[in-house]
Amino acid sequence: MTSTTGTTGTTGTPGTYAPKPGAAPLPRMIAAQAALETKMLLRNGEQLLLTVVIPTLLLVLFSAVDIVDTGDGKAVDFLTPGVLALAVMSTAFTGQAIATGFERRYGVLKRLAASPLPRWGLMTAKTLSVLVTEVLQIALLTAIAFALGWSPHGNPFAVLLLLVLGTAAFSGLGLLMAGTLKAEATLAAANLVFLLLLVGGGVIVPLDKFPGAVESTLGLLPISALSDGLRDVLQDGAAMPWADLGILAVWSVLGLGAAARFFRWE
Repeated sequence: MTSTTGTTGTTGTPGTYAPKPGAAPLPRMIAAQAALETKMLLRNGEQLLLTVVIPTLLLVLFSAVDIVDTGDGKAVDFLTPGVLALAVMSTAFTGQAIATGFERRYGVLKRLAASPLPRWGLMTAKTLSVLVTEVLQIALLTAIAFALGWSPHGNPFAVLLLLVLGTAAFSGLGLLMAGTLKAEATLAAANLVFLLLLVGGGVIVPLDKFPGAVESTLGLLPISALSDGLRDVLQDGAAMPWADLGILAVWSVLGLGAAARFFRWE
């Protein structure tokens, strides 16, 4: 009889260990880490405030009350693309920067780096978590916008491309901030940038309300490119907003490249 648990059996054949030792397959590790990251994000009250509550309140409030002159047409048609852009920024930039900054401070990233999960696998898991959260955000905001009378137009592929490039741009900037500043500084800076871009990024207030030189400068920001691009497609029915896509692509390359170069894990 041959042993199934020992090193060798009575006949000299190698035994079989159960369970087999070793790391899980890489896709399974990434999926498990992404699920954990998503659960942690959804359980965080501050993150839910940024990612769900604030965009929802802004959409409902400014669609129902005539506070800002949004031009011709229904207010919800102007506001919804900007609020979708804000939702992407709140998750990919603000939320991710704050969460990653404190993980770095408490040594979580250092311990994860010592696990079988490679660092690029951890970044992939974080990106998947951001995308899952954004899908939930967009589904919720879209349902609310339709209830408010939203009438979208345009090419769905262009919308998807804008959202993907916007996510990449904001993720790179968020990881760069989290990997170079102290956690407390990241918390303050990320929230400050969120508020400044909310006001000056074309989300609620149209960029043409600003002076000419200021409008041109603000138009180069990733939030402005994302909100204007989504508005061109969803409100005006544009086929492909190449200029806005180009701006987001540049921010994506610069942000992700700088994050990969300067991110400190400890």
